Amino acid sequence: MTSSKPAPTPAGSGEAAPSVVVSPEQLAHWNTVLADLTPQEVLKWAMITFPNLYQTTAFGLTGLATVDMVSKLKKSPADTKHPIDLIFIDTLHHFPQTLDLVDKLCEKYGLSTEADLHIYKPARVNTELEFAEQHGDSLWETNDTFYDFLVKVEPSQRAYAELNVSAVLTGRRKSQGGARGALPVVELEEISGIIKINPLHNWTFGEVKQYVTENQVPYNELLDLGYRSVGDYHSTEPVREGEDERAGRWKGKSKTECGIHEASKFSQFLKEQAEGKAQQQAA
Repeated sequence: MTSSKPAPTPAGSGEAAPSVVVSPEQLAHWNTVLADLTPQEVLKWAMITFPNLYQTTAFGLTGLATVDMVSKLKKSPADTKHPIDLIFIDTLHHFPQTLDLVDKLCEKYGLSTEADLHIYKPARVNTELEFAEQHGDSLWETNDTFYDFLVKVEPSQRAYAELNVSAVLTGRRKSQGGARGALPVVELEEISGIIKINPLHNWTFGEVKQYVTENQVPYNELLDLGYRSVGDYHSTEPVREGEDERAGRWKGKSKTECGIHEASKFSQFLKEQAEGKAQQQAA
């Protein structure tokens, strides 16, 4: 797989990402204006509006379609750099097929970790074995909230800070169900001040799959084995006919999000952790 930059320190040690001051009225106006635009039109708007725009992706089907759409927005065919830099969180627990896909995308779209693909790992570890030595063999079972914080939330927040991100493109869609059913085009993450843009928010799984097929976009081989939404190997299963496409994630648990898009939840989690530690020291 393509090499990644080391993760020596947790978030908060780098320069803070710029806050985007957006009023509720401005956010509502954007969502009204953008609601019926095509994904390509939303992408063009985002590229013009936000100078520090990135795409955050785990290379699910929607993210792949977005990468392809963005690649076709180059100002000139001679441009070698991808128009929007990508952020990929390597949790160290991805399927091998996911990591193979990253290499295929680098080859097709000319992506490079030296230029436009930024890979972030959990702090102070570079392999799954190192992670297990520090946190145990199955932290996702004993404390899934802490696991999500370590492998997804902290690296993403560190990426936002180090790269001075002001806005990100995501691959979330309303048809994915759960908390995403009322997903707008544009959101504001209040904790970080990051603007989140969901250009394919109105597309169905079938529409995304059709785009990927017609445009010969490389995709995760697991989709041909019944998977729809692919996350970490220990918490992802194929879905049955008629189930939501994210039904295979965290099977048997009430959670529907990994935490990257729930910053306020993890802000509270860190607060509780600090309070608990203070109480132990005072005892």
